Amino acid sequence: MNDQLQGLDNTDWETRYLSGDTPWDKGGAAPPLLDFLTRFQIWGDVLVPGSGPGHDVRSLAAQGATVTGLDISGTVIQQARSLPRVAGEIHQQGDLFHLPESYHDRFDWVVEHTCFCAIDPALRADYVRAIARALKPGGHYFAILFMTPDAEQGPPFGATKEEISHLFDAEFDLLEEWVPMQTFDGREGRELCQLRRKGDRLKTED
Repeated sequence: MNDQLQGLDNTDWETRYLSGDTPWDKGGAAPPLLDFLTRFQIWGDVLVPGSGPGHDVRSLAAQGATVTGLDISGTVIQQARSLPRVAGEIHQQGDLFHLPESYHDRFDWVVEHTCFCAIDPALRADYVRAIARALKPGGHYFAILFMTPDAEQGPPFGATKEEISHLFDAEFDLLEEWVPMQTFDGREGRELCQLRRKGDRLKTED
């Protein structure tokens, strides 16, 4: 794996995908996202960090958005590109923490599912800055946060509402928050959905 693309944490995600050791891949889009899309439209230019084989990307693109799935693993990007394509879906290998300038202030939405819980918790403040950098002023962030995973040491890593608030509240306005009723088996009551908007007071300097 390219050393520049090892910035997420010490996990070798390329090896995990090559070996098929991917318990987070449930073979379909996240149920909380599908439920959200029955009530709201995610439009415009959308970024999905840690997109894996692209299940969430395709569900978003099916609504008419232009959706870029970003993943650190070249293997899973090839896999995503090999699946039947929906108009508007794009898959790119890259590191969220080293976004190209073309991604800065570009996206109307960032959709989070399993990326935040996968990174080393020490990098979470960097994650927030990267998301803010990618979003346009006033852009929206929809997140499915896996708060209490089974892993004792991670990844995935757990989180608390207090930590989420500490990380995001200074830079993002919280519009809605709820525990999803529709979810994968075993995640009932263990996820938190948030809808946030990038605030005007945001500072995203490197």
